[in-house]
Amino acid sequence: MTQQGVRWTTDQVLALAPDATSRKAGSKLGSAGPWSETGSSAEGAVWGMYRGSGSGPYRTVVDVADASGPAYTCGCPSRKSPCKHALGLLLLWSGGEGSVPARAEAQAPDWAERWLAARRGRAPEDRGAGAGGSGAGSTDPEAARRRAERRAERITAGATELEQRLADLLRSGLATAGQTGYGLWEEAAARMVDAQAPGLAARVRELGALAGCGPGWPVRLLEECALLHLLDQGWLHREQLPAALAATVRTRVGLTRPPDGPPLRDDWLVLAQYDVSEPKLTTRRIWLHGVASGRTALVLSYGPAGRAPDLHLPVGLSLDAEVSAYPGAGQRRVAVGEHFGPPVPTAVRPAGVTTAEAAARYGSALRDDPWLESVPVTLDGVVPTPDGASWQLADADGDTALPLTPSATARPGLWRLVALSGGGPVTVFGECGHRGFTPLTAWPPALGEAVPLC
Repeated sequence: MTQQGVRWTTDQVLALAPDATSRKAGSKLGSAGPWSETGSSAEGAVWGMYRGSGSGPYRTVVDVADASGPAYTCGCPSRKSPCKHALGLLLLWSGGEGSVPARAEAQAPDWAERWLAARRGRAPEDRGAGAGGSGAGSTDPEAARRRAERRAERITAGATELEQRLADLLRSGLATAGQTGYGLWEEAAARMVDAQAPGLAARVRELGALAGCGPGWPVRLLEECALLHLLDQGWLHREQLPAALAATVRTRVGLTRPPDGPPLRDDWLVLAQYDVSEPKLTTRRIWLHGVASGRTALVLSYGPAGRAPDLHLPVGLSLDAEVSAYPGAGQRRVAVGEHFGPPVPTAVRPAGVTTAEAAARYGSALRDDPWLESVPVTLDGVVPTPDGASWQLADADGDTALPLTPSATARPGLWRLVALSGGGPVTVFGECGHRGFTPLTAWPPALGEAVPLC
């Protein structure tokens, strides 16, 4: 099937919106009235002119076949990506050929053809430059080794200092932690940043956020202190660990390494996509499922605070591509490599397990990575049911259930899940960890499109 026969659904288009305001504004522009010269091509381009409030119409082009996700250009002054006009054009395109007719790309207007030609003409050069610039041959190996040794020495000094701080905390008693204030923890985190161990710094800040916060905080603080102590000891004794576990420890303290796994080509189903906002960074987490390999993989994309990352892969699409794994025992993170076609809709959904099997998977994964917060799991035949003031996912044909995490019960996606279920069993993909289960995507019992819940 050519790309002109594969049009996205409304949900897949709206999943690209950088925020709720853009989603609402784009929805209003998805009608044919203000659009002219619209068209789409088999190569994955969509174009049109929107008559807005400016002196002339806004020329809008979207390349849905771009290797890193849809790419956009528009003559409007908006700095959002995609802007409301790009969203409106894609919504119009999703309505069928009657709204945005299929044409040969050679029949695109000159302004659209020039932008498309410029993008597709420089893409091979960009990939080649990136590969060459990051290659090992561009760096002095001996200088790189000395830099790595100096950084390892700084991290060791930081981990040793942190062990002393933890010992002092336990010696004085956890009750004192709630009285010291956040400044003491921030100072300790800054010391870990100086030691070039951002992973340790992040965990210290988490300790500061727990101290004196909410009922039962001493128990949670003790648990996190134990995990931090375990990570410190793992770094200080990394030479004695199995190679895969040592790689996990390096990743957890903040020593990132490029992907080193062999490329794996598959049809990758986009299971879920959501953003995590921090003071200086926005992280986009995209879960993929290999149709042939059965592997579940995580892609991370980053953007500055307040702006959505560039990579967009709407839920429910399938991408024929290669991925390479990052090092570390039990690590699921991958880097997406070469694409062999644009993302296309698919009816495939991953095979599911019971709630008991999901909990067992998380327990097994902790052997490889004791600091793992959760694992990706697809539950099959579960029913969302209230559990006191909270909710749980109960097996329709069994007597076990998984509680939902507190964050999941506060999201609007919970009510979409309840409405989709209607009291009956559904298939749900999400993250299962020690705090419970966080549903991210659901499918109805019969054939139907994936419903994002986040």
